[in-house]
Amino acid sequence: MKAIVIEKAGGPEALEIKEVPTPRPEPGQVLVRVKAAGLNHGETLTRQGFSPSVKFPRILGVECVGVVEEAPGSDLKKGQTVAAVMGGMGRAFDGSYAEYACVPATQVLPLATKLDWATLGALPETFLTAHRILRDGLEVKTAASLVVRGGTSSIGMALITMAKEWHLPVAATTRNPSKAAALQANGADHVIIDAGKIQEEVHRLFPGGAWNCVDLIGCNTLHDSLRCVRPKGYCCMAGHLSGQWEMEKIEPIPFIPYSVRFTTINTHGVSRATDAAALQSIVERVESGALRPCLHKTFKFGEIHAAHRYMDESRAAGKIVLVME
Repeated sequence: MKAIVIEKAGGPEALEIKEVPTPRPEPGQVLVRVKAAGLNHGETLTRQGFSPSVKFPRILGVECVGVVEEAPGSDLKKGQTVAAVMGGMGRAFDGSYAEYACVPATQVLPLATKLDWATLGALPETFLTAHRILRDGLEVKTAASLVVRGGTSSIGMALITMAKEWHLPVAATTRNPSKAAALQANGADHVIIDAGKIQEEVHRLFPGGAWNCVDLIGCNTLHDSLRCVRPKGYCCMAGHLSGQWEMEKIEPIPFIPYSVRFTTINTHGVSRATDAAALQSIVERVESGALRPCLHKTFKFGEIHAAHRYMDESRAAGKIVLVME
C-alpha cells in the first residue's frame, strides 16, 4: 500500500510517500480502507519532534473515515462505513496517512451517512473532542457564556458551532485579525484579538467574567484564561496549540482563582458504546444543517507537503482534510 512515512523529525519534506506492506489485522483489530483523514496540529508537533513518546519511523494520523476491509472476530462487516479515532493512532502505532489503517476494534465507530468523504473526514476527532469538552470539561448549562481561546483551530470552530446549538453567548479569540470574519461567520458573538492577555476584554464583554473558558493554546495562556472565569465557573484546558507542554513550579492556590473550577479533557480513548452514538448524532446534525462541518480545505494524498506547510503557516480557520486520490 501507499503510505506517508516519517523517518526522522523535520519539516513537511520529512513526510515521504512510500510503498509499505499492507497490515494484516488480528482478532480484535479492524483493517480500514482510508477514504479521508482529518489533519491535526498535534501531527505537526510530532513531525517536528515535539512528541517524545512517538518513535520513528511512524505513519502519522490520529483519525480517519473509510470502509471496513477486514474485521476478524468483530461484528463490523466488510464495506461498512466507519470512523477510526484516537487512542494511540499515529503515535503508539501507525495511523491514517495511508491507504489502509489497522486499528483496535474498540476505536472503530460504525456510521450511517450520505455525507461525502471530505465532509465526513472533518468530523470525528474535532467534533467528538468538542462534545467531550462541553459535556465533561464544562458541564455546560444553557445560556452560560463561553470563551473559546484558539477559536480558529478545528476544535475551536467545532466548539463555537456546537455552543450556538445550546444558545450560548460565545467570545472566540484569534491572533490574526484577518480571521475575525471566519469566527463571526461561524457564529461567534464576539471576536477578541489575542495578544497574550484577554482577561480585561472578557470581563468587559461578560461583567464578572465568563461562566466557561476553553483554553486550546496551552500552558503559556492558562494563567490568563483562568482569570477570565467568574467564581464557580469552569476553565477547561484542552489543547497545546502553542507547543508548550509543561509549566515550571506551579503553586496551585494562587495560580487557580478562588472557587474557579479547573478541568482538563484528553482524547486518548474512545468508547464504542457512547462515542459511536455521539458521532452518529453529530453526523446527522451536519446532514440536517444544524451543525456546520467547519471544513476549511482539502488536500489530496500526494499533496501532503503542501498540507503540512499550510498547517505550519496557521492559515486554516477550521479543519484540513486529506482525501485519498
